[in-house]
Amino acid sequence: MKWKVGDTTITKIQEIVYPEFSDVIPAATPEVVKQVKWLFPHFVTEEGHLSLSIHSLIIDTPGAKLIVDTCIGNDRDRNPFEVMHMLSTSYMEDMIASGYHPDGIDYVLCTHLHLDHVGWNTRMVDGKWVPTFPNASYLMGKKDLEFWGSIDKDAQDDFLQIQRRVFDDSLQPVLDAGLAKPVEGPAEVCEGVRLIPTPGHTPGHCSVLIESAGETAMITGDFIHHPIQFNDPALVSPFDVDNDTAVATRRKMFGEYADTPTLIIGTHFAGPTAGRLVTDGDTYRLDV
Repeated sequence: MKWKVGDTTITKIQEIVYPEFSDVIPAATPEVVKQVKWLFPHFVTEEGHLSLSIHSLIIDTPGAKLIVDTCIGNDRDRNPFEVMHMLSTSYMEDMIASGYHPDGIDYVLCTHLHLDHVGWNTRMVDGKWVPTFPNASYLMGKKDLEFWGSIDKDAQDDFLQIQRRVFDDSLQPVLDAGLAKPVEGPAEVCEGVRLIPTPGHTPGHCSVLIESAGETAMITGDFIHHPIQFNDPALVSPFDVDNDTAVATRRKMFGEYADTPTLIIGTHFAGPTAGRLVTDGDTYRLDV
């Protein structure tokens, strides 16, 4: 799946699709989902369960090649989170088949540092985790690095324990190789690509704005997990660090980008993945 934004091409590299992943927004029950007719058939099942996609997005500009978020990764100990534990997918082969070799990537943009966004930052070589993209600068939110790097190794929470392992196998090798570039606030990555702060889901969460030849697109990251949150920005995820800030960020971003030509590309949106945000009464919907 590809999109053209001016002179820039954006390519989706799929890792895995979860047809039913309603745990990401527990309040979005089938009864709630079925009231939002435009979600069908692309973003939910016939029974009203949320679908979730795990994918990367490669931005190919005239001057640079960038990858946004690197999914879960193969062979990762993510127990007890079984749906992401010890995956074995064709992600890397699919990326290369799409015309993008890891050695040719100039920037890795991490919208945040959760397990399903940084896995392919590294790969296993001779029993050791090493950077997958050896010629790239890895841009990561400074606040996220500080937050997740300070997890107590003896923390009792299962998710925090997973994130501790994520830091060790997917982030620390990049830091050790000197490839990490912590960023804070709005940051220009290269001509036509900027990071913009969208906090709440995590402290240093950012989204990616692409501008080329008078056209624009935004890659959301997880300030929005699922299109149902366009209909109700107050729907929160248990994976959000700060619910109030996450809701405020969604309201701000929806108000800013609704009824504009900007292509909204969802980091977890299944099916068509992208569309234009439009007002729909006193709320919003994604037109695809």
